[in-house]
Amino acid sequence: MPLSTLTKKYKSILISVALVMSNKKVVLAFSGGLDTSVCVKYLQSKHNMDVITATIDCGQEDDFDKIRKKSKNLGAIRHVNIDAKKEFVERYVNRSIKANGLYQGKYPLATALARPLIADKIMKVATQENAIAVAHGCTGKGNDQVRFDIAMSSIDPGIKIIAPIRELNLTRDLEMKYAKKNNIPLNEEIKEYSTDANVWGRAIEAGILEDPWAEPPEEIFMLVKNNNIPAEYLELEFENGIPIGVDNRKMSLTDVITYLNIKAGKHGIGVIDHIEDRVVGIKTREIYEAPAAHTIIVAHKDLEQLVLTKHELRFKQIVDDQWSWMVYSGLWFDPLREDLDRFIDATQNRVTGKVKMKLQNGSLRVVGRKSKNSLYRHTLATYASDSIFDQNLAKGFIELWGMETVIANRLSKNSPTKSKREMKE
Repeated sequence: MPLSTLTKKYKSILISVALVMSNKKVVLAFSGGLDTSVCVKYLQSKHNMDVITATIDCGQEDDFDKIRKKSKNLGAIRHVNIDAKKEFVERYVNRSIKANGLYQGKYPLATALARPLIADKIMKVATQENAIAVAHGCTGKGNDQVRFDIAMSSIDPGIKIIAPIRELNLTRDLEMKYAKKNNIPLNEEIKEYSTDANVWGRAIEAGILEDPWAEPPEEIFMLVKNNNIPAEYLELEFENGIPIGVDNRKMSLTDVITYLNIKAGKHGIGVIDHIEDRVVGIKTREIYEAPAAHTIIVAHKDLEQLVLTKHELRFKQIVDDQWSWMVYSGLWFDPLREDLDRFIDATQNRVTGKVKMKLQNGSLRVVGRKSKNSLYRHTLATYASDSIFDQNLAKGFIELWGMETVIANRLSKNSPTKSKREMKE
């Protein structure tokens, strides 16, 4: 190969290396809160990086103009705001409804569901901006670090992930000192509590809530109000496992959630006070408010009870628990989650119908349900004279059903006597 050709080749390589070395762009998942505001300054000062902030709107109803201005004031070279509400509801929340998504039977996974979507959007921005790294404001004690790191690495195993709060082992009091030192503005809510919200629910922690004996103050709640108002009914309509209407009005799933957050919330429904087992091995006290999520999942479970067989229900509960655990634990991109979704989707083909519920003083109660796919048969269940159930069949069934139990108990008692039937055998 001619020397001139080699020289051109090496020059091209050197230019490429130089460009990579000069590229110090990082995309930060930015909420505008204490943690991510601290991260901007840390990435600039300690890593000498150009920070691009990105906010993903999953229905948290923040002041996005204020967040954009804060990013600019902190010195970010660019801010990106992505409206992902529709995608969040249609690709994540709907799957959670079908799976009765509740971690440890209580937490409706609102924050956990949003993290893989946010990670996906952050990675897309990083690709568009040709950034060499992505960053988040998670602590080393929380679940979100697990969710973000696994999701981002699953999308691009070679991406560099920076987690300043974790790297510096910062606590909230140290973060506030850092913020004051670097002229990062704080508001009263940041000083008192840590919150996260999206269309599916809110999470509140820190402050007095860290005492598991302390009752949460009413002022922390935005969706749930303890109003002493007359009882109300609501009818929730499902098609293939997904709500399609409420109170005889067809609505999109997003609108159903908004409607129920208001209607159920004003009756004091939807507060979850939970001692939770985090992925990282510690127990924490978590406060959630999710009126719509709580209402929908209660109704969905009840409708499933009407249309699915007892064998489907028993196995689906195992699948639902595993699905919820995986989402909570940051394993949205694991193949098993997709495998479980295929089974769940198959069960939802018959989950169509209506559920009637009564709302009163914090109480949510199913009072009626109906479906064209109902397995309930009045002529079998009724105790009236028009019953077609032959009660005489029960005697033989009971004897066969309990045979091993009866024999096992007889053996355990070491009875020296044998029944006439056993002697004949």
